[in-house]
Amino acid sequence: MMSSSFSACRVGFSFVMMNIFYKSVGDSLPELSPQKYFNTLQPGKASLAYFCQANSPSPSIFLEELNEAVKPLQNYGISVAKVNCVKEETSRYCGKEKDLMKAYLFRGNVLLREFPTDTLFDVNAIVAHVLFALLFNEVKYITTLEDLQNMENALKGKADIAFSYVRAVGTPEHRAVMEAAFVYGTTYQFVLTTEIALLESIGAKDIEYAHLYFFHCKVVLDLTQLCRRTLMEQPLTTLNIHQFIKTMEAPLLTEVAEDPQQVSTVHLQLGLPLVFIVSQQATYEADRRTAEWVAWRLLGKAGVLLLMRDSLAVDIPQHTNVIFKREERVPVEFLVLHDIDLIVSHVENNMHIEEIQEGEDEDHDMEDPDIDIQDDEVAETVHRDRKRQLPLELTVELTEETFNATVMASDSIVLFYAGWQAVSMAFLQSYIDVAIKLKDTPTMLLTRVNCADWSGVCTKHNVTEFPVVKMYKEGGNPVSYAGMLGTEDLLKFIQLNRISCPVNITSVQEAEEYLSGELYQDLLSYSRGPVLGLFSPTMTTAKEDFTEAGNYLRGCVITGIYSEEDVLILSNKYAATLPALLLARHKGGKIESIPLANTHAEDIVQIIKNAFLETFKGESKGRAHSAMMLTSLQPEITVENLPTYLRLQKPLLILFSDGSIIPQYKKAILTLVKEKHLDSLTPCWLNLKNTPVGRGILQAYFDTLPPLPLLVVVNLHSGGQVFAFPSDQAISEQNLLLWLKKLEAGLESHITILPAQEWKPPLPAYDFLSMMEAAASRHSARKGPEYMKETGVQESDEEQHEDKSAIRKELTETLRIKHWNRSNWFKEAEKSSRHDKEL
Repeated sequence: MMSSSFSACRVGFSFVMMNIFYKSVGDSLPELSPQKYFNTLQPGKASLAYFCQANSPSPSIFLEELNEAVKPLQNYGISVAKVNCVKEETSRYCGKEKDLMKAYLFRGNVLLREFPTDTLFDVNAIVAHVLFALLFNEVKYITTLEDLQNMENALKGKADIAFSYVRAVGTPEHRAVMEAAFVYGTTYQFVLTTEIALLESIGAKDIEYAHLYFFHCKVVLDLTQLCRRTLMEQPLTTLNIHQFIKTMEAPLLTEVAEDPQQVSTVHLQLGLPLVFIVSQQATYEADRRTAEWVAWRLLGKAGVLLLMRDSLAVDIPQHTNVIFKREERVPVEFLVLHDIDLIVSHVENNMHIEEIQEGEDEDHDMEDPDIDIQDDEVAETVHRDRKRQLPLELTVELTEETFNATVMASDSIVLFYAGWQAVSMAFLQSYIDVAIKLKDTPTMLLTRVNCADWSGVCTKHNVTEFPVVKMYKEGGNPVSYAGMLGTEDLLKFIQLNRISCPVNITSVQEAEEYLSGELYQDLLSYSRGPVLGLFSPTMTTAKEDFTEAGNYLRGCVITGIYSEEDVLILSNKYAATLPALLLARHKGGKIESIPLANTHAEDIVQIIKNAFLETFKGESKGRAHSAMMLTSLQPEITVENLPTYLRLQKPLLILFSDGSIIPQYKKAILTLVKEKHLDSLTPCWLNLKNTPVGRGILQAYFDTLPPLPLLVVVNLHSGGQVFAFPSDQAISEQNLLLWLKKLEAGLESHITILPAQEWKPPLPAYDFLSMMEAAASRHSARKGPEYMKETGVQESDEEQHEDKSAIRKELTETLRIKHWNRSNWFKEAEKSSRHDKEL
């Protein structure tokens, strides 16, 4: 687009700056003399100055807002200063009194614009006005429909338009548009208006709100044809505009021929779903036209892809013609929808993108300002998805009256949760997803009990923190789920608990079927391979330890035990010295043995966990199979397995990659592994697509996200130093070995040192049920007959009124906890008067 000299200031800036919550963080407003201020001005650099008489009272509110604007304007390369004039100063900025009520914008020594201070009424107005003045060539202000039509005709076949309406200049929406124009102004033509009549003339609804339209003019070659328009339906915030423009830049329609569960696009990264239109060669042309119509209807709301069934390696249901993918790692939905409107309605009914307010946390006037720190991201997710309709009928809701009868009558999974707690509500969605997967598998009854309503049930079953999942089976003690709070891990726990471990194997033939996977073939996808303990009949203590370990690992690993008289047949075949473990790795088709002499139950648990960690492929077949060697070469780090890797107490050699490992890098690392140059390290890699938290890790190391792939050594256990492989060198065997030798010799400088602190939640867990019961007990002990009267009864006695107020004060916390999440937990706790009204 048209550019100005200010465009040069953009070099090196990224949109990350847009995501900053603009608060003062130590960048105070500089105070300079006129001479010193003008000496600091640099050619081409923008500067905003407020001139005032030294030692004279200045408008404190304006100065506070100007101080707040220092940091955001600095992010755009604009300096801000307060200039103190002395009485002898006779320049035009320090002369007349009326000139002292203005702020001045300079580029170098050239005055660009002067602003009356009453137009710069807050930080949003300051930032918006300054950027508006600097971007005068890139943001066109128009007032009539004719102006808009002329602009549109001039840009057909050349560039697209971002047209926005704001109620007034200086508003937060105006600032958001200007910040977007700062980033995208050289790519798109930004057009701004404050005229309602102009907005009405293009057919917009809800004209009292700010609007942003994207005009697709670049693809229009016929000047008589109108540019297609896409309305941004989210509120005008900097982040929302950025996400909207990113979707406009994405391809309208993409053809794929791979498993839709593995497909990822920019839409998923922005929190938008994907819609796959299933096609085949015979109907390709018609399906493509349909997909294009759907893509235009859903532009800015979802990504649309054309999925070629003929080339697909995975099976999908025969009659499925639409596949819906809500987000990463969530199972796709197979749908039969024969109408475009039905497809659009399905997407719109399943996506609820909420307004993201900058500085939203300032509105949460909680009694304890730290109470929302622990689960703030979880709470935001639950709030975003609060309108999502969950098929709760797939699980049985339990009460105090039905709990025992239901649980004792069948093998049951029970979710203990609290309806007001963010983590509980987030996990409830995963729990329902498991119920959907198991709805045709009547092996286990999935139930739930809301501890906010039935606290007595939860207390009786020793539940004081939420959420908790327990399995009640065969009249025995319940088994508590201790895995990740996600669909796949919980599903694995339930499926593997269909059998009681360790399984008692009674013959060599059965043992071979067990190790090959034939015995429990339907469970192979949930387990990395069965584990078989081999013991002679007289090894009573060893068998007891293994049995205890197998019970502990229920739901994680399939374990079996063989201790018949002919156990030596298996021992000799697999070169195992009794007592021993046999581990069947189905991916590699290998069965490995680990000796268990003098090994206790807790050690066996750790050996089994470590043994199934992934390893770099290609290690020599003849190496000894000790538990430590099996775990020294693992590749991909995930949130689930990181604690196990850290227990190895070795520095981590991590390859950060935005996708699969480049073969030459894998070959270089594998070569060093084979040559035993990496025995003192734990070589691994972290895929940012599978584990997005890796971006935050890199930012903690480097402040800004560096180019990928990237190799680092993290010494967590002794010093916390982080070393980065030089970015100007290729990751080859020779370069990597030379770098590691420099590290060992202490010749490399670290990029950062991680703080030596325990990794704990920001806040301790609360025993909510005991808090509620304590409050209720005090309530029962102190309440009088008058408190039990109906609401309409008038209480005139002053003492009774005081007692009631005291009870209300004691119960406020209980009510706040119970109702915190009913509609919007933050708002429920905002005012104490709200609690009084509920009481």
